[in-house]
Amino acid sequence: MRQIPVDTSNAVVMVAKAPQPKVKDRRTGEIALDAETGAKLMTVDVMFAANNEVEILSLTVPETGVSEELTMGTPVALTGLIARPWENEFNGQRRHGIAFRAVAVTSLAAAGSASKAA
Repeated sequence: MRQIPVDTSNAVVMVAKAPQPKVKDRRTGEIALDAETGAKLMTVDVMFAANNEVEILSLTVPETGVSEELTMGTPVALTGLIARPWENEFNGQRRHGIAFRAVAVTSLAAAGSASKAA
């Protein structure tokens, strides 16, 4: 499957919704796991502002890559962000979109506080 790296160097990124476990099956409540590592997957919604446009992106991130204290409005850095086009057919309806995945979502709030204190 094609993976497209996303450049975040000129973007402003903030948490739009606190991290939640990624649900694999809504009927059973089964939580999604990373196929390679077995780590529990989380969903983090972020406000991504770049090139005079703002979007809310829903990112899939391993639980180990989610830093503490990610609340709405927290500025964050995204490590290893990729976009992955997808397409499927369900009940005769074709659907498509772009899935976003990051290795880590790290709070920048502590870094900003530490630099102000210095």
